[in-house]
Amino acid sequence: MDIFMQEAIREAEKGLAEGGIPIGSVLVYDGKVIGRGHNRRIQNESVILHGEMDALENAGRLSASVYQQCTLYTTLSPCPMCSGAIALYGIPHVIVGENENFTGEEELLRSRGVTVDVLNDEHCTHMMQKFIAENSILWNEDIGE
Repeated sequence: MDIFMQEAIREAEKGLAEGGIPIGSVLVYDGKVIGRGHNRRIQNESVILHGEMDALENAGRLSASVYQQCTLYTTLSPCPMCSGAIALYGIPHVIVGENENFTGEEELLRSRGVTVDVLNDEHCTHMMQKFIAENSILWNEDIGE
């Protein structure tokens, strides 16, 4: 498995250990992780801290030229909010751990020229399946249902 997806999975596991939703993400530039995060909506009482948003926030303010050379790794298909941020900043490549439990706005991203690769990683899939089965109310809140 790609080392950067392993880092995203570590972030997801960290979020789960904190009592949150197990979705992790890393932003990679020039072969290095420059931002990492995990879903912290529950932990921080936040409406926007999905894993991807947390990774972008933790990367700090960057120039468009940097974003346009990044790859974003995320354990779960990005929702409309996170996809909007990806499109806004021109991140050209997103690698998704799995989209079986939730298929976000992959087609929107592709329509904006973003390459979206889905790994169908079993660990990512099972981690989310278990969380959703045990925490359906929190999950539905996270995806706006």
